[in-house]
Amino acid sequence: MKIGNIHTVGAIAQFLGRRVVGDESLIVTGINEIHRVEPGDLVFVDHPKYYDKALNSAATFILIDKEVAVPKGKALIISPEPFDDYNKLTRKFSPYRPQMTMTGENCQIADSAHLSPNCFIGHDVIIGENVIIHPGAYIGDGTVIEENAIIGPNAVIGHYAFYFKKKPSGYDRMHSCGFVCIERNVEIGAGSTIDAGVSAITRIGEGTKIDNLVQIGHDTIVGKNCLFASQVGIAGCCNIGNNVTMWGQVGCASGVTIGDGAVILAQSGIAKSLEGGKVYFGSPCDESKVKMKELFVLKRLSESGGK
Repeated sequence: MKIGNIHTVGAIAQFLGRRVVGDESLIVTGINEIHRVEPGDLVFVDHPKYYDKALNSAATFILIDKEVAVPKGKALIISPEPFDDYNKLTRKFSPYRPQMTMTGENCQIADSAHLSPNCFIGHDVIIGENVIIHPGAYIGDGTVIEENAIIGPNAVIGHYAFYFKKKPSGYDRMHSCGFVCIERNVEIGAGSTIDAGVSAITRIGEGTKIDNLVQIGHDTIVGKNCLFASQVGIAGCCNIGNNVTMWGQVGCASGVTIGDGAVILAQSGIAKSLEGGKVYFGSPCDESKVKMKELFVLKRLSESGGK
């Protein structure tokens, strides 16, 4: 999320009531979680396991719960509760905006777009030429839908990211301030859900076709001309290449990368990154020819009574 205007890290720290280690005059240009950070961004880290990842990331500013050596060109904000302070910042720069009408403020909707009855369009939404949105669809704040896209009945585009921190009192939600971009010629099936980025973009690439009842998590990037069958579930922060096919009920863990042209057969479970250009099957999935050989051996073993 870009925060606009000019905000020094010193001013950010003052707003939070925290102290800076490093150059207080450096300019903060954005706020992002670790998977999508860019130079000028502020990121948080609250566990030693992830200190190095945050400190060595592209982020220029690290909201951290321990004073450590400051990498060159960066600054730290020391906080006993980095998660809470991060949420305080995202709510400041991207506050919740109540809406009592079916179409929000500052929307740009092409004259040729067709919005069916009972569609909810949030604030700052952009809808391109010849887009069709079927009844009951929810289009969240900041969503971009490019030309010729089709959004099926009761689809939900841009709901909150599923991102929580467990505390003794329960689960605290990370405030979502990202959005969704649906590129041209994409089709989204009935009842499918695409979550907003935590602080960046969840993107569905040009020409991709998504069946009914598919779930795509926050900050996931889906490439061009992919095909996802019903009940596919993709967790957050995944990178899916171009021309990837996932058949019914495939499940994908968070942070996975899948190469161009990969095919994942039905009911497979993806636990780690996969190379492109291959066919996969099973849970945890592997190349289908390997899995089929394993199943054949198990069948023979069963038939032989384990002998």
